[in-house]
Amino acid sequence: MQSTTSKFLSELDNQLHLIKFEPVSQLKIVELSIESIFQSINKLKLYITKYKFQNEKEEIIFFKKIKPQFISKFIYYNYIYSFILQRPIGCSKMVKKYLNSELKTLHQFHEKNLDFCKYYRSGCEYLDHKYFVRGQFDLKINHNSAYFESDVKFSTNRDFLVSSIMANDLIELFLKNEITSLDNLENGILKPEAPKSNLKWTAPKAAIIELLYAFHADGCFNNGNANITQIATAFESVFNIELGQYSRTFLEINARKTGRTKYLDSLKEKLLKRMDEADGDV
Repeated sequence: MQSTTSKFLSELDNQLHLIKFEPVSQLKIVELSIESIFQSINKLKLYITKYKFQNEKEEIIFFKKIKPQFISKFIYYNYIYSFILQRPIGCSKMVKKYLNSELKTLHQFHEKNLDFCKYYRSGCEYLDHKYFVRGQFDLKINHNSAYFESDVKFSTNRDFLVSSIMANDLIELFLKNEITSLDNLENGILKPEAPKSNLKWTAPKAAIIELLYAFHADGCFNNGNANITQIATAFESVFNIELGQYSRTFLEINARKTGRTKYLDSLKEKLLKRMDEADGDV
């Protein structure tokens, strides 16, 4: 299950990355992104409604960690679409007032769902069987009528709330960046360029792409919320390399008959050798 859903997510991230470079307006880019996400969610829904989870743990993993990665993107891009259309035209003071009002709305959402936000962010699991398993109706949990309007084969008590929390984190960052940009504009401050790294990747490109997808699979950035595009962009900046169509390269790596993790295996061998040498020096 996880290999299939990871493939769906990787394909979606790659599509969103390519859409960013379309020679169209910002609004059109967002529209295209929403369409792409919608299609990806439909593909995921079709797959999962036919799939039989091996056990309760696998079902919890899907609805707590996997599905929200798709739905949160849909929520986020829909917000950006509305924001572009509704953003007030006027002085920076008026715009900042609107931005701060939007931030206040996010904080109100957090306060309203404070108990669950604490549960989710702290990594608790003791109520997962109620929150992230289908058909677990509990009057104390399901006091929102929207639960009864959802597709019971593709929804649980709290998976949409997790998606909202993830999306709101991105929205909050977006709004704060907008406010910072306005402040800098008012003060005549240009956005400083990030310091250039003097590291240059000189190993084969396929090697760094193995690392890229290994980090994404491990979820070691932003509590697992960093997508493949964000990690790839960071790699390109830090290691001064153009990764190009990295998803296509990954598919080629995945199609290898032997040694699909050739570089990672080599790294492990070299690290173990280095450790053995270090032991001998002690």
